[in-house]
Amino acid sequence: QVQLVESGGDSVLPGGSLRLSCAASGFSLSSYSMGWHRQAPGKERELVAMIFRDTGKTWYGDSVRGRFSITRDNVKNTLFLDMYDLEPDDTAVYYCNTATPFLTWGQGTQVTVSS
Repeated sequence: QVQLVESGGDSVLPGGSLRLSCAASGFSLSSYSMGWHRQAPGKERELVAMIFRDTGKTWYGDSVRGRFSITRDNVKNTLFLDMYDLEPDDTAVYYCNTATPFLTWGQGTQVTVSS
């Protein structure tokens, strides 16, 4: 059974940092280009970072480039998102999925950035 379980979200002050994790089961993360998506209140879900299947190269959305870093641990079958210099606009529920999402969404993890 394919499952994605996100964790690591928290409430932080602007300028803070977090590490999100996504534990995958039922399939191998390395078989797909994987991404972190987020959905802010009242907005559409958007892809903010992805890691390509074959090359391991990464891509970031304009709003997070230079502040976020996506990595994966193929042995642990886990995807990570390191977030630095967090801003209030980063407040959202964060999800992992394939870059073009087709897996069942997990429950997500809430990130709140507020003073």
